[in-house]
Amino acid sequence: MTVAASRTSKMLYFRRRLANTVFIVLSTCAAIFGLVWLTFILGGLLVDGVSALSPTLFTEITPPPGSKGGLANAIGGSILMSLIAVLVGTPIGLFAGTYLAEYARHSRLAFVVRFVNDILLSAPSIVIGLFVYELVVVRMGHFSGWAGAAALAVIVIPVVVRTTENMLLLVPNGLREAASALGAPQNFVIKLVTWKAARAGIITGILLAVARISGETAPLLFTALGNSGWSWDASAMNQPMASLPAVIYTFATGPYEDQHSLAWAGALLITATVLVLSILARLLENKKRT
Repeated sequence: MTVAASRTSKMLYFRRRLANTVFIVLSTCAAIFGLVWLTFILGGLLVDGVSALSPTLFTEITPPPGSKGGLANAIGGSILMSLIAVLVGTPIGLFAGTYLAEYARHSRLAFVVRFVNDILLSAPSIVIGLFVYELVVVRMGHFSGWAGAAALAVIVIPVVVRTTENMLLLVPNGLREAASALGAPQNFVIKLVTWKAARAGIITGILLAVARISGETAPLLFTALGNSGWSWDASAMNQPMASLPAVIYTFATGPYEDQHSLAWAGALLITATVLVLSILARLLENKKRT
């Protein structure tokens, strides 16, 4: 190797090392920058949220301005609407994802369904709220818990569709071929082989969908609206229903300190719920990998 070639090689090596170092430094600074702000947000949430926690938070309903109270009706409304949304959206998403992965993987219809699902997955939640408002609330003539659950179900469906399809596509074709070679029809292969193999991933997707709808406010403002009371009879879902995100928004923008404290406590509850669901999803994902 000549002197000039050796010098050129050293210069290239130096430039690559310099570019790599600069990239690492910038990436580290960006990560630290994000973590610093996340620490400030979570720190403020813990300081103000923990101090507002009390037993009455889970036993009393939202109070009028300037009074003491809790978030029992908002918590119950959020749980009920989220539960109905998951019960409705999960089967639709599961079967749609199964159709895309097992029956029409390369068809034109599957391409259209994937495209529409991607649009729905990235659509702003306020647009979904307006859609359900026009479709359900206007036709019913009033806000209701059913409308809120419908809006949340529309958010759940594309998440479950995408997760189900991706998880089923990860199942080796050898498993399908082995089951088919034993004479099992395709529906049995899907139920007993592919769904079972992708079970952890599908459950992870459902948990992520629940975490997604836990903090949604905009669609509930257009559909469930809110309610300062709570009803346990059969007509409860047919009335305006309180939800934790909507109550947080209303109380946080109000002038009363008591409502501010309840808003902080509600924000802490939602954050803790999302954190727990995310941890469960990660544990299931790691279990699937092992």
